[in-house]
Parts: sequence; structure tokens; C-alpha cells
Amino acid sequence: MVDGRGQVRPHWRGLLGAFSSLGYPAVAERGRRLDRAFEEEGVATVLADSPSRTRRPWRCDPVPLMLSAAEFGTLEAGLAQRARLLSALLDDLYGPQNLLAEGVLPATLVFGNPHFLRPCRAPAAVPFPRLTFYGADLLRGPDGQWRVLADRAGGANGVGFAAENRNLLARALPEAFRAVQVRALRPFFDTWIDALQALAPSGVDNPRLALLTPGAKQETWLEHLFLSRELGLELVEAGDLTVRDGQVLLKTLRGLKRVDVILRRIKGEATDPLEFDAGTGVPGLMQTLRDGAVRLVNAPGSMLAEAPGAAPYLPACARALLHEELLLPGLETLWMGDPAARAIVQAAPDAWRLRSAFDPGQATPLGALEVFSEKGSAAPWMFAATRPMFPSAAPQLVGESLEPAPVVLRMFLARDAMGNWQAMPGGLAHLLEGSGAIAGPPARRGAAKDVWVIAEDAQDILGPSAPRATQLAIRRASGDLPSRVADDLYWLGRYVERLDAAARLLRALLSRLLRGAALPREIAEVKALARCLHAAGLIDAEAAASPADGTALPRALRAAAGPGGALLGLLEAVERPQVAVRDRLTHDMWAAFAHLIQEGRARLLLGTGGVDALSQAATAIIRFCATLSGIAAENMVRGGAWMFLDLGRRIERANATARNLAHALDQPPQRLEAGLRLALEICDSALTYRARYLAAVQAAPVLDLVLADPGNPRALGFQLSAVSDRLAEIGGAEDGLAATAASLAARPQALVDSVLVATDRDAATAALPAALHALETETAALSDAVARRYVSHVRTHALGETDAGGPEGTGEGTSEGASD
Repeated sequence: MVDGRGQVRPHWRGLLGAFSSLGYPAVAERGRRLDRAFEEEGVATVLADSPSRTRRPWRCDPVPLMLSAAEFGTLEAGLAQRARLLSALLDDLYGPQNLLAEGVLPATLVFGNPHFLRPCRAPAAVPFPRLTFYGADLLRGPDGQWRVLADRAGGANGVGFAAENRNLLARALPEAFRAVQVRALRPFFDTWIDALQALAPSGVDNPRLALLTPGAKQETWLEHLFLSRELGLELVEAGDLTVRDGQVLLKTLRGLKRVDVILRRIKGEATDPLEFDAGTGVPGLMQTLRDGAVRLVNAPGSMLAEAPGAAPYLPACARALLHEELLLPGLETLWMGDPAARAIVQAAPDAWRLRSAFDPGQATPLGALEVFSEKGSAAPWMFAATRPMFPSAAPQLVGESLEPAPVVLRMFLARDAMGNWQAMPGGLAHLLEGSGAIAGPPARRGAAKDVWVIAEDAQDILGPSAPRATQLAIRRASGDLPSRVADDLYWLGRYVERLDAAARLLRALLSRLLRGAALPREIAEVKALARCLHAAGLIDAEAAASPADGTALPRALRAAAGPGGALLGLLEAVERPQVAVRDRLTHDMWAAFAHLIQEGRARLLLGTGGVDALSQAATAIIRFCATLSGIAAENMVRGGAWMFLDLGRRIERANATARNLAHALDQPPQRLEAGLRLALEICDSALTYRARYLAAVQAAPVLDLVLADPGNPRALGFQLSAVSDRLAEIGGAEDGLAATAASLAARPQALVDSVLVATDRDAATAALPAALHALETETAALSDAVARRYVSHVRTHALGETDAGGPEGTGEGTSEGASD
């Protein structure tokens, strides 16, 4: 922020002026507002080395890291040259290997590197670029010179977080953006999208682009989600893809759809189990890459270029491959496989830090002296030594004042459609925890910083040329939904509806316990509701059979809301598929889900203290679920995502309604009125009944309303008719499952008709529970059939796979990991 004379640098003055105008107390409040925005968005990092996969809230300091236009131009030129160098290096090492033959690069650094993937050397019928996206970690030393801390050629993570930082900071602190001319990030993403489209195989006019992620349980998931949203890519997992007839195809509900370009965010060795040992991936993917049927960004094996041990040889490689001198230096690094380098380190071991020669983020158990001991001398070539450097400081907001903190910067570059490297006018900076010198990417990073590149007044705004695309035909069908996504949406709908039904039963029972169940009718209702809760899995049989005025039932209800209880388990069940389909939900809908889970969990835990608080928690959950239903009805296009979400909700509600009505009506004929009133309450239809029939409660009109009324969205028949409609929309009018659902949808009206024609309507109503239980069983069988046909998604597991859902060691962190 200040120069060597203690003066504020010109490009910082506008921002500091804006802060002074606002006042630092107001800036601190904006910082807290920014923290809340990230919390509401559910942005958090997963600590990869934490056994319990602890989630740490994402923090972005409201004070950005400022780069002048001239400084950014210097970095862009140096990094663009470095990207060209690493691209040429990969082409040579996976091709003719002239650098090894000429002795420019030691062969041990290549053949001993676990990231040198030998199958990638197989000749390709159609040549392909191995590196089209590049990132670099940078630090500015005490002399003001920027240096490369680490190369990120495998797939630099963090660009999605950089975009999210910019979006939320602009909302929280708009005054700063008005005071400073900041270069926008959008043109970079437009250029990158155009470049990805240009990579498509020849003859493809409207290519399908996808981002291949290891899945929602991985620490890099949010980064992939943000990036796919910015670029408009289909977010897919390996199980969503298959190779048929030499093409990579996406499994959708309406068949297989060709994928042309894949932005790869899984490790290179996890791409194809036929050629690598990881045991996961898409069988045959590498051969389709060689045949030119698909393009991968970046190609597997590109992480080879990140090796810290190769850093001392990069200047010589630049002269050999580019005939240029390296513009941007790195930290002084020596490879311990070189005897001369070992002698330098041995002479002054305290001046160096030992690192892995092959992985910039891997911790090493040895110190600089130990490499010469018996412990480390067996394989010194596995290590590199770097002279540590103190990074420069940048201002951060602490309380209501600015304080200096060391910072590292990650920048991103993409090769455009013309083959030129373009740098993102910004990046992702991180404050460092601690103030010591560093020699490689830090294992722990503090708050992030948005990176601002100051725009010059006369600077032209550059963007991609008009995309090369044919006229698109109008399409309104949404059958391209991947089967895995349909699976998650289907179960998300079911779990939300299951949670809503449980909360309604709970509230109904608690309302009676709170006012004291003294009348026989109320005691009968409590017993019926307890049976419903037991059938729903919320309480055990002993509690359900306990006296209505005893302590066992309230105690069981409080336990269901506590840790390990069924209600809290339902909230967690909602959270799992909701995270996996975040890219399919509107922002408002996802925010409503996040609020339901956070607020619902807090209220349930409070509810363990008493039935009154538990009743309030149940009411809050019911209202949250109603909000979700309203947003889904108004904000989701009636396509594949909405169909499966609604299908899951309707099947679950039909199942629960049939079961609960059976328990409510399971009364002796003389107590049938209590069962009928309870049926109206369970189906949230008491108000409608009173408006139609005043106070008289009779069997036929109650059953018509809760079973067969096509205008009642809580009626059993309404649910089954909706299920029939959804299945007809998904599979066609002649579909067998739709026909089965249609026959089930006619049953509630038949049950009402059987009561209407009966001589003793009360006795006929008392006989309905058996028929309702049968309908429940058939609805469950239909659900199983739907799952088998449409949404059963069996993911392959590899040997050594953890419960977290991915191979062990698949990344180094949400914002730092390379994905090769």
C-alpha cells in the first residue's frame, strides 16, 4: 500500500478516500455484512486434514488487494510466457523428450515423478493441447519483486471463489467500487467460454461443455459449483458419463447426449480406470481424447509441470523451447538430486527449507540437514530445497482499523480461441497465518481477499469475438437431466415432505399435550397421533403405547429432536441431496433450504428443553417447508428438475397421507368423530371443511375432502393424480408406470363411493384403514419401481475409498488444490 518512502501508492488513494468518507466503523459493519452474506450462501471450506471434515466458514476481507495497471501488465506478460513454457514442456516430455536427450532437464525428475502418467505418452490420432488453463501462486518480496511460489498446471482451483468474492463484495461495499475504476472479471469468463467452445472437435457447431467434478462430498465442490455457474457448464461426475462408439456421452433421462469439451477437475489418474490404477473415472475416456472426439481441460498428466524440483531448470528450458529468457523469476530453489546443489545446502542448511521435488503442496518429514543423514540419503532426488522469503504485507481490516498482514496471490490465465494467453484481471489472494518467511504454498491460509486491477482511463475493454454458432432451434423439453441429478432431486423432494409430515404430526400431538388431554375424544386423538409418529419412525412402540398424560411420550418427543434423534436426522437427510443439486436450484430456493437447515437445527435443539419450545420448532419447520414449496412452484421451470422434485414430494405425501389417515380412522364407530376431526387436521383441511359444511362433522363429506377432492392439494387423490401426471410427462402417456399411478389415483374416489352407498356410513368408514394401508403398500411399490427405472444411481467404489465419497488425497483444499 505504501512505497519505500512511506507514501501511499497512487492506486490505493481512491479506496482509502472511500473508507475515510464512510468512516471505519461503517467499513467494519460492511465487513460483518460480508461475513453474513457468505454464511447465508453456505460458503465454507472443508479442512482436508480434519478427520471429521470440519467446515470452516469462508471469510473475505473487505479490503481488497490492489494492483496497478502497469503491475498487472508485468505479471500478465510473465505468467503468459510461463504458461507457454509449461505447455511446450508438457508437449516435449509426453512427446519426443528432447529436453531429456539434450540434458536440459534431469530424467530422474520426470521418470521418478508420480505425476508423470505414462499412458499419456501414447500417440494421438488427433493432436490436442495439454495445457489451456494455468494458475500460479505469487508472492512479492521485500524488494518489491513478484516471484512465482508455485505453478498450478493440473487445474488451478480458486477462480470460482474469486468470482464469488467479487460478487458479494460489490453488494456489501458498493461505495468502494464507485470510488475506484476496477477492471471487471466478466470479460475474462466470456473469453474463456469462447475458448472452450473453440476447442470442440471439428464439425460441432453447438458443443456441449461439462465440468467434471469428484462430487459434492469433496472439499473442492463449492469451487466447482461457482465455476460451472460462471461458465454455464453442465456439472457432472464420472458416473454420469460413458463412452460408446468412440464418443463421450452424458447419461440423461431421455438417453445419451454427446459431450464435446470437459473442464476436468478430478485427478488425471482418476479419469480412466482402463489406463490408470486409481480404479475410478470414465472407462475409455483417454482413447476418445486421443481420437479427437472430446477435449479435456487440462489434459491428464499436466500436473507434471508443477514439480518444484524442476524450478532450477526452467530458465534453461525457456531458452531451449521458446528461445527466450524467463521474465518472471521463482523463489531460489535447488534440486537435491544434483550433487552440487546438495553441497550448497549442506554448507548453509539453515538458509533452506526442504520440499517435495514433485508436489508443491506436499509436506516433507525431513529437515534440510536430514537429507544428508542416513534417514534421507537413500533418495535425495525426491527433495528440493528452497530459500524462504518474507512475503510483502497488505492491509487487512481488524476491528475498525487497518493492519498489515502477509499475503500470497493466485492468478489465473486461459488460452483464448486465437491461442493467446489472457490473464484474469484479478485473482484470489489469501492472508497468511503467521509472519515468518515461506518457501512454498502455505498449508494454512487465512481470510481471502478480492484482487482489484485498476483500469486506466484510456484502456479499451476487450472481450471475445462473437461466438461461432449456428441458429439454435427452440427447445422446451428438459429431458437432458442426468440420472444422478434426478436421483438427488427425487429424494430431496421426499425428505422435505417427510420432514413436513413429521413436523405436522408432532405439532398436532404437542398442542394436545400442552392443553392437557382430559376428554376421551382428546385421549383417542393423542393415541392415534402417537401411532402415526411410531409408524413414521419418530418414536418407539413403547412410547407410542404409553399413557397420554404420562411422562414417557413427551420425553420420547424431546429425544427425537435432540442429537441422534429422528427429527434431526431428517434435517440432515434434507441437507445431503440439497448440497448435491445446488447448481439446479435458484438462488432464492437454495437460500430457503439453507435457512431451513440452519434454523431448524437450532430450534430443534432448543426444543429438547420443553414441549412448548418443541411445538414452536415444529411450527417453524412447517412454515419453512411451505416456503420451499411456494418458491419451487413459482421459480422452477416445469422441466426435468421440477418434475423429479415434485414427483418425490407427491409420492412421499401420498404414502404418509394414506398411512396417517388409516391410523386416524382406526377408531370404534362410536368414536369416529374424533378420527374424522383428526383426519381434517392431518390434511390441513379443517378450515375448508368449516367453510363448506359449517360445524357438522360427518364421514362422507370429510372423506371426500381428504381423499378424493381434486381441488384439495392435501387430498390423497390429488397426490396420486399428480404422480400419474409427472410419470406421464417423464415417460410418455403410454408408460406403464404412469398407467399404474393412474389406477391408484382412481382408488380414493372409489373408497369415498363405497362409503356413500353404504347403509351404515360410520361402519363403512371404520372399515377403511385396511384399504388405506393397502394403498400405502402399493404406493411404496410404485416408488420402488420409479427408483429402479429412473433414479437408481449406483456409484462405483474404488479400493481404499473413504466414506467422504472420493479417493483418499484427491485435493489440497477448496481454494488451493490442483486437480491433476
